[in-house]
Amino acid sequence: MWNKPELLNAMASALYAAALLLAAYATAHYVMRLPAFPLREVLIRGELAHVTVDQIEGIVKREVTGNFFTLDLAQARAAFEKLPWVRKADARRQWPDRLEVMLEEHVPLARWGGSALVNLQGEVFTAAYDSELPEFVGPQDSVKEIALRYAYFKHSLAAIGQVPVQVQVSPRRAWQIRLDTGLVLELGREHIESRLERFIAVYDRTIFPLQRKLNYVDLRYPNGFAVRIPELKLDPQPKRRSAKGARATG
Repeated sequence: MWNKPELLNAMASALYAAALLLAAYATAHYVMRLPAFPLREVLIRGELAHVTVDQIEGIVKREVTGNFFTLDLAQARAAFEKLPWVRKADARRQWPDRLEVMLEEHVPLARWGGSALVNLQGEVFTAAYDSELPEFVGPQDSVKEIALRYAYFKHSLAAIGQVPVQVQVSPRRAWQIRLDTGLVLELGREHIESRLERFIAVYDRTIFPLQRKLNYVDLRYPNGFAVRIPELKLDPQPKRRSAKGARATG
């Protein structure tokens, strides 16, 4: 090998190029850590209703460290996502000295488990919230399904002026809705939409004319439903209403 000058020249050139690259890398690494590239501004974007200025300032002081080049963006995103009302955070550098952070807040849809909340995506989160919300009750893995069906229930029941305040799913996936009037609708495990639609379709001809407070409607009958009227204490059986009219069938 030593008597092959072409090979020796090639090896020398490669070593020289590698040394230059290492020197350039070391120089860049050193320069990026100089105080000449400080991070001077953190710009927060997003429609924020619950995240406070104090919370944002706390995250910036504790978690946003380093200069423009050395700032860990993944760490910054994770830090902002620790805030109770932040669903998602995205962070990026803006030359020459700015960090831009886009925050997406949770939008509360319902309460879950007494202390937690459910957002529009059917995700459970924990945050303080004083306003009224409907309540979801069910197994942990049912929360997304309840959130999807709640939108349908709310829209459908609005046609008869009713508002669902609780949606409950049993471990066997039986559905029950409680309205703001106190009325409970028992939907069962099958044909949930069609049973509710049947009830809504005949509501004005069956339930509304009663002009009485009802506390329970069982919609699991194939061709009708049963109602329970609290003041009729002498009747051991609920009255079953035909889906085709207001005639009591039993």
